[in-house]
Amino acid sequence: MGGDGRLSADLREERQDECGVFGVWAPGEDVSHLAYFGLYALQHRGTQAAGIATSNGKQILVYKDMGLVSQVFSEDSLGALKGHLAVAHVRYATQGAATWRNAQPTLGPAAGGTLALSHNGNLINARSLMAELEAVTHADLSGSLGCGSSTDTAVITALLGASRADTVWEAALESLPRLRGAFSLVFADEQRLYAARDPFGFRPLVLGELEGGYALASESAALDIIGAKLLREIEPGELISIGDEGITSTHFAPATPRGCVFEYVYLSRPDTAIAGQPVGAARTEMGRVLAREHPADADLVIATPDSGTPAAIGYAQASGIPFAQGLVKNAYVGRTFIQPTQRMRQLGIRLKLNPLREVIGGQRIVVVDDSIVRGNTQRALVAMLREAGAAEVHVRISSPPVLWPCYFGIDFASRDELIAAQESVDEICQSIGADTLGFISTDGMLDATGIAKQRLCTACFTGDYPLPVNHDRAAQGGDPLEDSCR
Repeated sequence: MGGDGRLSADLREERQDECGVFGVWAPGEDVSHLAYFGLYALQHRGTQAAGIATSNGKQILVYKDMGLVSQVFSEDSLGALKGHLAVAHVRYATQGAATWRNAQPTLGPAAGGTLALSHNGNLINARSLMAELEAVTHADLSGSLGCGSSTDTAVITALLGASRADTVWEAALESLPRLRGAFSLVFADEQRLYAARDPFGFRPLVLGELEGGYALASESAALDIIGAKLLREIEPGELISIGDEGITSTHFAPATPRGCVFEYVYLSRPDTAIAGQPVGAARTEMGRVLAREHPADADLVIATPDSGTPAAIGYAQASGIPFAQGLVKNAYVGRTFIQPTQRMRQLGIRLKLNPLREVIGGQRIVVVDDSIVRGNTQRALVAMLREAGAAEVHVRISSPPVLWPCYFGIDFASRDELIAAQESVDEICQSIGADTLGFISTDGMLDATGIAKQRLCTACFTGDYPLPVNHDRAAQGGDPLEDSCR
């Protein structure tokens, strides 16, 4: 999903999330409310739009709008979404504008009916697939797919709809091998619920069991919220179908696992488990490793809440320096607050975070955060801590320097905008105004996850992409695939 400008006043201005998908097949249950609670648990993965589609066996209804889950849905709208299955989505745009027409689930034709589809990820051959579809249909699909959608999600929907296969299952087996990049999909026709995950398994997708049904979600925490039992992950390269007879599974491509390591660093909830590893525990271990790799002579360890908190606790545990709450987060500042000037940007950050002066004053502070991308947030944060009376500010980051853009579902800046690609660690330290700066090593981060290194994607840190990419083509607005991948 890709191309929106960043929301400058948000604390996460330097690196945006992607999306969250959810699905439920549960005859006799209130599936719209189950989907609502599932999306609530996934709200951190996308705050721009939310949507739910349900099927009663004869027709699919969809309700979606811009805004948070709690803003989009009411009891009346949920009450109108009747059926035995639901497909749902929360969106942060990484492709296509942040407008209503690009909200998901998308709708399109399918074998014998209609298809509703939700997508988490980013295709890197969406433009070439669109060109192929236009050649077959003799129609200009740009900006008109999926009720006006310009996203790669709409390309997937159109590709499935253009298939001449007799069933959605057969259309998926025909179409999914043609997709390149990251995709965790939850989709449905009038009768059945489906899920698929790209062969690399870039983005998480899990299967859970309800009493009398099943649920699918981007994160296991969403299953916990609705009382579903985690069964397993959808495997990389796997396609499943859920219906009256239970679960049908097959692989449309061999599995070559390279899950996104940034899910462990920041993206997923700390109460989620990925590949059997608790995310919160991994982040705490990253903090312990960081303390051993980059010790500091300081009085207090504080976190940039909330994403830096587990690593800050780990840093405090390993260093013996007391952990304290030095910053208070305002949870009610949304991601749509935009101010054009640098002064207003700084005030926007202050809306999000405020220092506890009685804690910070006169102290040598270690402040732990999950990443530095452009450096704007850390620069403002260090200045804020000094204004609050901090004697020293030592910045510690629980991920390595971000050196390369991501083409698989995280809206990082271009390489020219990545501060670590332009400056040394010492130069970054001087730029943000810190006394010292330390990043965890790549090996230290990987070891902390508990996952075998060869099963994780570290492209944004190392430039080692699981698929060969052409940065020049991407910079010109085209598909970043090398010709050899076409």
